[in-house]
Amino acid sequence: MDREGLRVVPEAVPGVEDESAPPAEQGAQTGTAPGDQAGTTARRGTFRALSSRPFRLYFAGQVASASGTFLQQTAIGWLVLRLTGSATELGLVLAVGGIPSLLFGPWGGTVADRVNLRLLLIGTQTAYGLLAGLLWALAVAGKASVAVIIAISVAGGVVGIVDSPSRQAFVSSLVMPQDLSSAVSLNGVVMNSARVVGPALAGVLIVTIGTTPCFAVNALSYLAVIAALVVLRPLRPAARGRRTAGGVRAGLRYAASRQQLWLPLVMMALVGLLAFNFPVILPVLASRTFHGSGGTYGLLSTMLSIGSVAGSLAVGFIPHPRRKYLMTTALAFGAFLAATAGAPDVAVACLTLLATGAAAFSFVTLCSTTLQLHSSPAYRGRIMALWVYVYIGTTPVGSIITGAIISAAGVRAALLTGAAACLVAGAIAARVRTPPHVDATLTDLASA
Repeated sequence: MDREGLRVVPEAVPGVEDESAPPAEQGAQTGTAPGDQAGTTARRGTFRALSSRPFRLYFAGQVASASGTFLQQTAIGWLVLRLTGSATELGLVLAVGGIPSLLFGPWGGTVADRVNLRLLLIGTQTAYGLLAGLLWALAVAGKASVAVIIAISVAGGVVGIVDSPSRQAFVSSLVMPQDLSSAVSLNGVVMNSARVVGPALAGVLIVTIGTTPCFAVNALSYLAVIAALVVLRPLRPAARGRRTAGGVRAGLRYAASRQQLWLPLVMMALVGLLAFNFPVILPVLASRTFHGSGGTYGLLSTMLSIGSVAGSLAVGFIPHPRRKYLMTTALAFGAFLAATAGAPDVAVACLTLLATGAAAFSFVTLCSTTLQLHSSPAYRGRIMALWVYVYIGTTPVGSIITGAIISAAGVRAALLTGAAACLVAGAIAARVRTPPHVDATLTDLASA
């Protein structure tokens, strides 16, 4: 949301009050009295953002579109592994889509800070739909080769340079300030619910009629989110041509000056590089370790996703993210990855992946919520671009590293490598003791 109209911009955080401010000013930060805000939060909990009609429309559109995206991603992973028979090549193919974000991702946030986000998102979602339709048409014609998949993935990565940070920043324009943490949590639930529906449907389609219908479903799913974006009107219209303080360098300086911003970014960079490579790991775990089929792959992906939804929903009940939560979820993520590495069969792996998903996406949602709540509207696009950069932009390098580890030492070694990265990230959070920033209500992360 555009919070330029608030009296205190970066400090107006849901559930966190400036004790030095008089009661009247505290209430003015959110437009409600502190007691009213607390009652609202307690009454509606993690779903309170759904009271906003624009957010409900966006939420519904994203569920359909994101489910199609993960359905296609699952199908591509299985198709590429079938065509190449190599985990290393699978990692390389999945990596190329992240190269544009790796090279140019931070600049996408500068665009997001200066344009009308709703109109921009209509354009990017239309582009995604056309790319999915192209892949569908080529698959029907029998021309969906590895080279075609790479080309379409790169094109999608170019669109994602501006789409990803814009989607992250757009959510805050759809709800009132006191509901922002709920909106961020539910936005994570959208993606993680899609991780359940998409792979589950992909597993059924792959086993019964093949991978081509998966591409068709994804292409059609974009109509839902485009329709939602056309119909909805943000509670605070996106500023057009907003003047921002500098570009990428200014955003980096802003993030570096606030521990509440650089700590989750550093942790996610490490974890994202080595632990979030499930599209490379799960196909190999299903087919080679457990000697399963596409249905096995879909089952493992679904169990991971169910845990992800549970983790994201649980985070919605946390009034405000704190450093100890980031540390705890990172350590839990690492522990459950190690447990998955030791799983003797599919049944045990399903249980450990369920717990892994809950820990992993609790961590992701906490990091994202921290960044959105603690960044000024003037910098939010660039901060979320940095977030996308460390979360998604690390995919090319991480996929290549993971594929190489699998080829050299097996998929269990790749899981243990990811576990070690999570433990290191947790250790960093445990030892960070930087001085609090002058923004009074932002210091709770350090004192947690």
